[in-house]
Amino acid sequence: MQYSILDLSPVGEGFDISQAIASSVKLAQAAEVAGYHRYWLAEHHNMKGIASAATSVLIGHIAGHTRTMRIGAGGIMLPNHSALQIAEQFGTLAAIHGPRIDLGLGRAPGGDGAVMQALRRNMQNNDDFPNNVVELLGYLGPERPAAGVNAWPGQGSDVPVWILGSSLYGASLAAVLGLPYAFASHFAPGDLDQAVTLYRERFQETQWGTRPHFMLAVNVVAAPTDDEAHFLRTSQQLQFARLRMGNPGLLPKPVEDIGVEVPEAYQRLVNQALAITAVGSPQAVEQQLRGFIEKYQPDELILTGNIHDPDKRIRSFRMAAEIMRGIA
Repeated sequence: MQYSILDLSPVGEGFDISQAIASSVKLAQAAEVAGYHRYWLAEHHNMKGIASAATSVLIGHIAGHTRTMRIGAGGIMLPNHSALQIAEQFGTLAAIHGPRIDLGLGRAPGGDGAVMQALRRNMQNNDDFPNNVVELLGYLGPERPAAGVNAWPGQGSDVPVWILGSSLYGASLAAVLGLPYAFASHFAPGDLDQAVTLYRERFQETQWGTRPHFMLAVNVVAAPTDDEAHFLRTSQQLQFARLRMGNPGLLPKPVEDIGVEVPEAYQRLVNQALAITAVGSPQAVEQQLRGFIEKYQPDELILTGNIHDPDKRIRSFRMAAEIMRGIA
């Protein structure tokens, strides 16, 4: 079973954006040595604690500091861009770095209404998402002499395209187009069971894919002891709670008692959103990962985990890689 990393390039309290990007490079290099298959970065906007807003730029930077691991987007929020621009960007990345670039596409804006206005986009564009995906696939496929517009770079690059989602919409689209599908279960697991079933049952063989390929996203916080892992996890819990309370910011330092920082009602919301999480010692994380694998039978796991200390974040992913090698 392939295992990969989703990195939001978190900016922790006490760190700046340059340090966050440098930490992502260091993590990617460690991940390549540890045997991770892919390293994906995600598009988010107007979030002080995330350094991956210019996703294509950061993908190129990470790809330039690695050699063999696949590097890509998990994902690009297509309603924010024209299909031609994204094809040109990822065609350029593929021309520079070879056939190890991935392109995951999401339908969400990656921010709120103010972000959408700043990007000069309209929510109605979401209704065109399936057509925009097909348009983009055309720009990445063989040259089309009769077409009025071709993507240069882009045409003939055959950059693999994924559909990302947290609802039945994305699962249906991925199935109809015959594309691989990644579910955002690391923060929105509500429709996970239905989406996986729907994707597999409705999958159609097309020119873009012949069999379903499902990727499950799992939060992982591994440490030598259960107590330390649960302590480190409070950074992500606190960050998520603050986002839900309308107070987003830098990735917080871990705290001894999350209950002091977060009201009980928000704790319940956070726990529901982050339910697909493996946390604890290596033995505990292995047991939890095996449980998720047995239940959802994914073709691939993509692991994520916002840990404030960059060195302990790398340690966690190294432990997770060792666990996954044993499982695989």
